[in-house]
Amino acid sequence: MVGRRTAPGVAAGPGAGTVLAVRLDNAGDVLLAGPAIRAIAASAREVVLLTGPNGGAAAQLLPGVHRVLEWRAPWIDPDPPPLTRPHVERLTSLVEKAAPDQAVIFTSFHQSSLPLALLLRLAGVPRIAAISEDYPGSLLDVRHVVDETVDVPEAERMLALARAAGFAPPPGDDGALAVRRPLPSVDQFTGPPGYVVVHPGTSAPARAWPAEHHARLVRDLVLAGVRVVVTGDPDEQPLTAQVAGAYGLDLGGVTTFPELAAVLAGASVVVAANTGPAHLAAAVGTPVVSLFAPVVPAARWAPYRVPVVLLGDQEAPCRGSRARVCPVPGHPCLTSVTSEEVVRTVRALVAAREDGAGPGGARLPVRPGVAGVKEGTP
Repeated sequence: MVGRRTAPGVAAGPGAGTVLAVRLDNAGDVLLAGPAIRAIAASAREVVLLTGPNGGAAAQLLPGVHRVLEWRAPWIDPDPPPLTRPHVERLTSLVEKAAPDQAVIFTSFHQSSLPLALLLRLAGVPRIAAISEDYPGSLLDVRHVVDETVDVPEAERMLALARAAGFAPPPGDDGALAVRRPLPSVDQFTGPPGYVVVHPGTSAPARAWPAEHHARLVRDLVLAGVRVVVTGDPDEQPLTAQVAGAYGLDLGGVTTFPELAAVLAGASVVVAANTGPAHLAAAVGTPVVSLFAPVVPAARWAPYRVPVVLLGDQEAPCRGSRARVCPVPGHPCLTSVTSEEVVRTVRALVAAREDGAGPGGARLPVRPGVAGVKEGTP
């Protein structure tokens, strides 16, 4: 694998040429990179976004992205492939064909940017920026060091890296999450806007509220006069069918990712765990009741810049463990949350939205202290 020769003095900011932005994990992580990617796009001729297979659909929805490449990273993917020469050569070929003038590698606080930086050097990328606590040697041109003992919202952490690499947000950009508009019509699935979405699926069992709790919630909401739409991926259809039961509208496996965004945009409130659709709801401006297991810090990963209420014991013993399977018998951080508590919270958020609401995805001022409602860090 012979890469292009490193070109000294590659520009950052205006005249940046083709920039390879990278976020290799899941859809929610890619959506949270949106503000940083818009900052890059404001100066770059072209933004090529490299994602993992779980983030590609979200990448296609991000404003400012011109092309999307997918590659499964063996050091990040939860079901990693072996690191083989052919697998590495596939990445190198993708990058060499894209011919980026520079790259910005976005990672979470518990991920290293250096394995990918090494492979991008082999592919000939002249200028690479990333966050790295470890000494990067010649692997990085811009090493951004952050205090990881301070929990900063993930979107802001990535935007800080973009700034360090020379990319400032464009004038008037409010730094919130966003998706490309217009979104497709979904009235044929949902009917008119004004329903509540319940999304029971998660990518890790440790983040899941039990299915029977979700099913009771759907029943209780419908009996209280609320229309409920249940969403999920194709492989979650048995779960969504169980949760919707005889009460909710089951859209499990029915929608594409852009259609899911439109379904969430038409909702008054979304009820979801710490998972991609919660961030997609934030990207379309819909308030979220977040059933949040504290295996990762809510200060970093709660839905960003929309009204949100966190439910779940944030001081539970699993706190900060990053566990995929709950290490505490009975999963008490979330099983302690009752349907009645969620119903009360949904109704308070709906009332708060109606008090200050505009149509569709408007971002709303929320009064402090209403059922614990808070607006994400600006």
